[in-house]
Amino acid sequence: MITYFIKIFIFSCILLSTTQFFAQGNFTGFIEPDFSINYDISKNYSHNFSIANRIYFYKDNDYNVEVRQLDFKHFSNFKLKYNQSVAFGIQYRFRETFEKNKNNELRFTEQYNFTHKPSNVRYGHRLRAEQRIARNLTTHRFRYRFAADMPLMGTILDTGEPYFIASTESLLSVAKGYKPSYDQRFTSSIGFVLTENTKLQAGLEYRFENYNIETTQNLFILTSLSLSL
Repeated sequence: MITYFIKIFIFSCILLSTTQFFAQGNFTGFIEPDFSINYDISKNYSHNFSIANRIYFYKDNDYNVEVRQLDFKHFSNFKLKYNQSVAFGIQYRFRETFEKNKNNELRFTEQYNFTHKPSNVRYGHRLRAEQRIARNLTTHRFRYRFAADMPLMGTILDTGEPYFIASTESLLSVAKGYKPSYDQRFTSSIGFVLTENTKLQAGLEYRFENYNIETTQNLFILTSLSLSL
């Protein structure tokens, strides 16, 4: 367990130390807290409601705290098998309130998720299609994420114990009149099972956006609190 924490700590320090280096280019830093509620309707059908706030902490080569947007999301999840599910989501992003030259956004999401667990490590594959609708532009985005998670104490995750998640995600965005753009994301997080129905998670995400056109690089400091009812 100590070895895992050391590796995660080193990885986090490396990511954080790159902020000054990338500040010479197209680099932005964000803090993004998230709160979600999961509610089971039946054995195979559940809802997820969440709210997330994205905040600048580094922008235009300067450190400054400034709210960028506020997101409200809902997902309906349907379990096909014990390790497969589909989901449909709707999201509204409030951005005009915080940045006058930007537009609010309505987003629809279709998702397929598949997991397998050959050992104490669980692997997950997620496919998503999104329709991002703004005032004068509709963008279609296609996403694939590969993730792995595991308990950090023993082989089974129990209440009061930590776990680790790492993932990478590829994204393709297409819109009429614009060249297709590609993104790549890398994420690592540590979570804690606080109670049977409560999880707390914190981590880092690094994004390379529009790397086939003009690469911008973003660092996210992520925190998440999840409740299951």
